[in-house]
This record gives sequence, structure tokens and C-alpha cells, in this order.
Amino acid sequence: MRCDGLRFSAVARSIRRAVLLGTCVTTLVIAAGAPDWIRPSPDGRHFVAAGSGARFTPWGFNYDHDAAGRLLEDYWLREWPTVVADFQEMKALGANVVRIHLQLAKFMQAPREPNAEALIQLRRLVRLAEDTGLHLDLTGLGCYHQKDVPAWFDAMGEAQRWDVQAAFWAAIAQTCAASPAVFCYDLINEPLLPGAKKAETQWLAGELGGKFFMQRLTLDLAGRTPAGVARAWIEKMTRAIRTHDTRHMITLGEVPWNLAFPGAKPLFSAPEVGGSLDFVSVHFYPNAGEVAKALTALAAYELGKPLVVEEMFPLRCSLEELGAFVDGSRALADGWIGFYWGQTIDDYSRASPSISGAITRAWLEFFRAKTPTILDETPRRP
Repeated sequence: MRCDGLRFSAVARSIRRAVLLGTCVTTLVIAAGAPDWIRPSPDGRHFVAAGSGARFTPWGFNYDHDAAGRLLEDYWLREWPTVVADFQEMKALGANVVRIHLQLAKFMQAPREPNAEALIQLRRLVRLAEDTGLHLDLTGLGCYHQKDVPAWFDAMGEAQRWDVQAAFWAAIAQTCAASPAVFCYDLINEPLLPGAKKAETQWLAGELGGKFFMQRLTLDLAGRTPAGVARAWIEKMTRAIRTHDTRHMITLGEVPWNLAFPGAKPLFSAPEVGGSLDFVSVHFYPNAGEVAKALTALAAYELGKPLVVEEMFPLRCSLEELGAFVDGSRALADGWIGFYWGQTIDDYSRASPSISGAITRAWLEFFRAKTPTILDETPRRP
């Protein structure tokens, strides 16, 4: 094994190869010590480790799919050593948080019947995070692959869907309540609401690469305000979690609409809507030449709670500009989460040259090099 930032990459490749060949392998885990419970600081400006009081800065990856586009639940039963190797690699790159996207269809096999096998595997993932010294951002209710969405769920009305979603979160919270490795529960990825004068017909939206990353909470406001619907939904999901888990933080992954529509106000994280949320999570993909605009948009989410840039990647800008966004946001944000898709820097270097591969390799190199600066505990805010 190598002892630098790329250690275990060779082991990861060997484990994956063994899985494909049907060979028995031994699970390898980085000795990292059990993670501490994470809470907002007493002044609500950042995060701290509950035991030591040390500042905690979330710095990590969205582990939403692998290089082939498969979602985690598509392979975590048959190819568990691959998941172990990926966690080791993310830890070696400097991550302390991994965002996991849990799919509703994999955890709810009937409206009120959780999938026991999936919950057992989730507990296994939590133990892996404990052993590896990583914290989990558990994002729920995913319907990313439209073909996987159960017909019974797709046919439901708003109230029934909310009941199923609450049952999902009750099962997740009951499974994970005892572990300090869980950083937070993220209620849903990028929720949407329809306009006041137009009812929608489709629950899913935000298609990218064959996956639907957005989901509507209702198809028709029916005279209600967006804030009222959003608040009612957040409170219902929060109650479902708090019935079983009163300790872990809760958040929600929000789209910064003010980036496209300057002057737009935060909805889900607004105090009158998301008052039960412990911190603000927002997703930023700055446009080329618009780093300053992105920083201005981010500042609108300074709402008296810790603020995490839960998604970022040089999707619409250069890596240098994304770096400028991270540096410029250090006076605003308290954590940043990018992406890791199951391939190491070495893997990208050996692969046939491609633009996307080169961008991702450069991103991982940037992440590794930036880790010491980001994890410096010196307070950044005035």
C-alpha cells in the first residue's frame, strides 16, 4: 500500500476485481476512531463536536452513483467490498462527510412497510462510517430512476405520499438513532412547488443524465401559499424523525433560485418555514465568469444557522473559478460537499482520455490539496 493521499487505491482495484471474479475478500478498514456527535455551536454560527467542543467543518463528497451511473442500492448488497474501498478512498482524500442518497423505492416495499433488508444494509453502512471515521449526510426520498418508482406510490395523492414519506423517515431514524457517525438527515433533495395558478401533472423533475433529482411536494397549491405547504411538509417529516431520534440534525437540500432569479428569497430554509431545520443546505454550481454573483446569492442563505454548500462541482465553470468560489465563501459557509463517483485519481489517469474524466481527476486533486486549508479550525467569520 502507498502511504500518501492515494493509499488504498490499489487495494480498491484488487477488491473490485475480486468481486467480479467471485473471489472471497477480506474487508479492510482504515483505523480512524469512532466519530464524535456533531451539533451546531452554541451561537449557531458553525458546527462543533459535542464531546470535545472542537470546530467541525463538513468537507466531503456526494456518493450518489458509481462510474457506470448505478445508484448505491443497485450494488451495495452484491458488491459490498466496492463500497468499503470507496469509503477508504474518500477518507484518504481528506473527506470527513459522505452524502448518501437513499431511494424511497428501495426502503419502502409497501405504503407502510419498510424493507427490512435495506434497513439492515443501511445499518451496515453506518458501521462502516463509524469504522472509517466518516460522518453520513443521509438524504432521503430519492426517486432518481423513474422506472424504479412503485406504481402504487406514483398513483397516490399528496396526503398519501406524505404519509409514505413520513414512514420512510421514521424507519431511517429508528435504524440510525444511536450512531454518532450520522451527521444529519437531509429530508429531500431539491424539492419543488407548483405555481399558484398552474397545477402540475408530474411528481418528478430536474432530469439530468437519465436521473430525476427534483421532486414536487404537491401538484396543486389549491389556494395555499408555497410557504404554508413547505412548512407543513417539513414539520410532518421532522415529527416522524423526532419520534425515534431527538439527537441528530435535520436539514433540506435547497436550490438557490436567486442565482437564476436575482432577488428571489430562500423558501424552505426561511425562518418561518424551516424553523425546525438545524442548518441550511444549498447547492451551488457557479456559472463561468459569475463567481461574484454566486457569492452574492450564497449570502442570502446566511440565516443565523450553520450554512453548508451541499453540492458543488465545476459543471458550468472552470476548476479555478470553483476554487475562487470556495475561497470567497469561507466567510459565509461552514462546509462544502463535492462529488466522488467510485474512481480514484489513478483510475482516471489510466483511463482513455476524456474531457469528463480529466475534469473529475482535476477536481479530486483539487479536493485533496485543499483539505488542510479547509479543515484548519481557525474561525473564519468576523
